[in-house]
Amino acid sequence: MKLKINGEAREYSGDPQMPLLWYLRDELHMTGTKYGCGMALCGACTVHIDGEATRSCQLPMSAIEGKSVTTIEGLDAKNQHPLQVAWKQHNVPQCGYCQSGQIMQAATLLAKNAAPSDTEIDQHMSGNICRCGTYPRIRNAIKHAAKGEA
Repeated sequence: MKLKINGEAREYSGDPQMPLLWYLRDELHMTGTKYGCGMALCGACTVHIDGEATRSCQLPMSAIEGKSVTTIEGLDAKNQHPLQVAWKQHNVPQCGYCQSGQIMQAATLLAKNAAPSDTEIDQHMSGNICRCGTYPRIRNAIKHAAKGEA
């Protein structure tokens, strides 16, 4: 099957039921996308599929033929996406494990809504779990990135 990962054309001929997460991590060595719960509930494995935030731990390779996948590594080649900058400036990560999924989820929000309210941020981010509880810092970084204040 053919697909694009971070803008690069790829061909996959392995097990069509293998989850995208394992292809990214084990075969392409893109380890920014994390394994969290393995049940598509926590959001640590969030990537973009054709611009939509999608959990990769339960998504079989067969479901993404012909699609475009963006991982945290592909969000910005120099790690200067406004959210990545805001995350650093606002000291969002504590342990950092969930943060790539948080950033990828937030990026889809800002792509659709350039000035989200606190409620809109909370609703959009509600499925992404941060065990360290950095939700106020996450919201603050999203707001500042949206305003171009990162």
